[in-house]
Amino acid sequence: MADKPLTSRGEATRQRILDVATREFAEHGIAGARVERIVAAAHTNKAQLYGYFGSKEGLFDAIFFGSLERIMTIVPIDAGDLAGWAVRLYDEYLRRPDLIRLATWARLERRPTGHLVEDSDRLDDAKLSAIADAQAAGLVRDGDPFDLMAMVIAMSMAWSPVSNVYAATGEEPPEAHERRRALIRDSVERVIAPT
Repeated sequence: MADKPLTSRGEATRQRILDVATREFAEHGIAGARVERIVAAAHTNKAQLYGYFGSKEGLFDAIFFGSLERIMTIVPIDAGDLAGWAVRLYDEYLRRPDLIRLATWARLERRPTGHLVEDSDRLDDAKLSAIADAQAAGLVRDGDPFDLMAMVIAMSMAWSPVSNVYAATGEEPPEAHERRRALIRDSVERVIAPT
C-alpha cells in the first residue's frame, strides 16, 4: 500500500492508526504495545496496519522518526540563545509528553547505550554546526558541540514525563512553569557561558 498514493479515506485511516499507536507506544512501549488494541481503537484491521507500516516495529519507527522530525521543526535550535531553546523544549514536553516518552522507550528497548538512533538517522548535524558557529563567534563556551547540546537537552528535560524526580504537566499553575523556565534559562546560560 505504501507504493500507491493513498486516497483521502486511506490517508484518514493511516492517520488514525498513527494517532492511536502514538498513544499506545507512549504508554506501553514497543514490547507492551498491542496491535489488537491499536486496530480496534483506530477502527481498522491488522491487514491495513501491516499494509501501511509492514510490522509493529515499522509502525513504531514511523511514529518515532516522525516525532524526531516534529521536534526539529517545532523547536528549532537557536545557538545564539541556547537557554531559550531549552525553555522551548520544556514547553514542548508539556504540550506533547508522548514525544519524550517515545524516545525513552526507544532508549530502553532498542539502544541502551550510545546515540539514540543509527548515525544515518541522526538529525543533529544542523544543531551541532549551529553550536560550533556560536562557539566560533564567542557566544558559547569551548567544548564538544555534541556534549553541550546533550547537556542543554538534559536540562530541558528536568521536569519532563520521564523525570525520575518529578514529572510536570500542563495543568499545573502557570507560576510553577514560569519558575522552572527561569531556572532552566539561568542554568543553561551559566553552563554555556564562554569561559
